[in-house]
Amino acid sequence: MRARQVSCSFTGHRPEKLPWGDNESDVRCILLKKRLFELVLAAYEQGFRHYLCGMARGCDFWFCEAVLQLRGIRGDVSLEAVIPYPGQAERWSREDRERYQHLLRRCNYETMVQEEYSSGCMQRRNRYLVDHAAMLIAVHDGLPGGTQKTIAYAMKRGIEIMDTPSVLT
Repeated sequence: MRARQVSCSFTGHRPEKLPWGDNESDVRCILLKKRLFELVLAAYEQGFRHYLCGMARGCDFWFCEAVLQLRGIRGDVSLEAVIPYPGQAERWSREDRERYQHLLRRCNYETMVQEEYSSGCMQRRNRYLVDHAAMLIAVHDGLPGGTQKTIAYAMKRGIEIMDTPSVLT
């Protein structure tokens, strides 16, 4: 794993909190994916080489794919899957589980936050993401939830935050 000063993490929404849901062909989703790649590239240009992803459905997948796209262009990029507990994907659709496994296989590192599910495991994962990075890229609609709490924690820790709010409207 890489040093915090060259590490960038991500937080964002799952499909059910997005205006377009699971429809990745929606123009807003396409624009968000493009914006995520631009932010990942901007972080790279600022010296960030290691990226951490919580591996949730939706925005986390797209962030992970953007980092993998960047790694295809710049070979010095590494990607760490930060998994809250081993069964994270068990209840997802077959398609989402397959996508998760495909992305996981392409990551350079895997960090398992804890061995079993508990009510606080997602928050522990999010804290790990912030505690091990100097920058946080966020997709947030301004509403309360895990993403908002992660952003608040990053602000408290003095982490630089790049946000994409205009894409969600």
